[in-house]
Amino acid sequence: MKTNRVKVYSKYTACLKQVVLAGSLLTLNLLSCSPPPDTFGKLDLKKWRGDRGGCNGVRTTLIPAFKAEIQNLKGNSANTIGELLGRPDINQIADRNQKFYIYFLEKGTHCDKPSEKSNSPSVAIRMSAIGLATEITFQDGTP
Repeated sequence: MKTNRVKVYSKYTACLKQVVLAGSLLTLNLLSCSPPPDTFGKLDLKKWRGDRGGCNGVRTTLIPAFKAEIQNLKGNSANTIGELLGRPDINQIADRNQKFYIYFLEKGTHCDKPSEKSNSPSVAIRMSAIGLATEITFQDGTP
């Protein structure tokens, strides 16, 4: 009698494990496929991402909102920054496994001739060796 209970219990737990695993995978899939948000605090991310390279002049109008959210952007992963702000205009590799995500704020030579260096105002987000945003600076051109 005991052996029948063990067999039934084993089949039940094996089936239950498969159901839990399938449910977990489905949940992860649904969560990972969600679109990026349209806003981040006061910053309109949809407009920011739509103005690639700052060539349309929209990012200039978003600078005050961006500055208001600097502290909230710090500490986020490189993947999260990429999802929020979109692909950086320049991805610059630095020493000691650090990198900069550079986003131009105004139209410049990079809009017409991407191969030429631009001195347009930009914001640089420094990513640490472990992939977290540690510093955000504003400058002309690239850091």
